[in-house]
This record gives sequence, structure tokens and C-alpha cells, in this order.
Amino acid sequence: MKSKSRGSNLGAVPMKWVFDDGGRVAAGYVRPSNVDCAVRAVAIATGQSYDFVHHALVGGPKYDRGAIGVAKDCWKGFLREFGWLWTPTMGIGTGCRVHLRDGELPQGRLVVSCSRHLVAVVDGVIHDTYDPSRNGTRCVYGYYREKTRELSPWLGESRSKHSQECSH
Repeated sequence: MKSKSRGSNLGAVPMKWVFDDGGRVAAGYVRPSNVDCAVRAVAIATGQSYDFVHHALVGGPKYDRGAIGVAKDCWKGFLREFGWLWTPTMGIGTGCRVHLRDGELPQGRLVVSCSRHLVAVVDGVIHDTYDPSRNGTRCVYGYYREKTRELSPWLGESRSKHSQECSH
């Protein structure tokens, strides 16, 4: 039986990683969570507060509800309303072409989609509560990036129709 080659990872340099909870603890969410990656990544990349993003994507009071997760349509819609643009890096049958590896993603503020995880990457540095790069081998499905720095549609107290539909 012939084995499939997954490409060489020899010489791959993993991205730098810094611990960043996106302001979760400072916002009053006392228990650490490994199921809040969408809220954390969006808060870090957009520069909005954890509490603001949590309220927009999840809603509700400051308590942990177990594996709440956030539906893809909610976080994607939130970023699109901010004017962020999606760049796919993988398609059906293309195989993995981009990894969480030094030099494979553009500079800037990104929300990166990997298998079962979202992560903020800021100027080539992973910002997360753990290093999700798998030593530079983690495949990237695509990423959202800023179109503009103007984030005013989401500032203030009022919540958009999209935000209201995504809250639980």
C-alpha cells in the first residue's frame, strides 16, 4: 500500500506564542475556559473587550455554561459587520497549504480558523491561552482580516439585529 505524503515539515519554524485570555478574567469570568475560543479570538483581534464580544456572540450573565461554543454564523456575521474580509487558504481536494507557522500568514490582526479552533494572530504572533500551532503543523482553513480600522458600527450600547439573533 502506498502512503500519502503530507509534505515536509522539516525546518518548519512555529509561530511565536504569547498567553492572552482576551480579557476574560479581567471581565469577571473567573473560571478558565477552553470553549471560548471564538469570543477570545474575536476580542483580541478586533481590540474590543471580552465582555462586549461575549455579550454580542453569546449573551447572558457572566457565568460559565459548560461547552457553550459559538455558532460559526454568529462569529462570522459579527466580523463581517465589522467589515472584516474572509480569505480561504484551503479548499476541497487542495490539501493543507498554510499552517500556523512563521511566515505563512500575512501581518496584521487576524482571526484564524483551524480544525475545531479559532485563534487570534497579531503581526505573526499567536495570542491564545495555549499554543495551538502543533509545532508549526496545524493547518489553517482560512482567516478574517481587517478591511479598515473603523469599527464604529459596533460601538455604543445598541446591539444590531445580527447580535440579537446570535445571543442565547
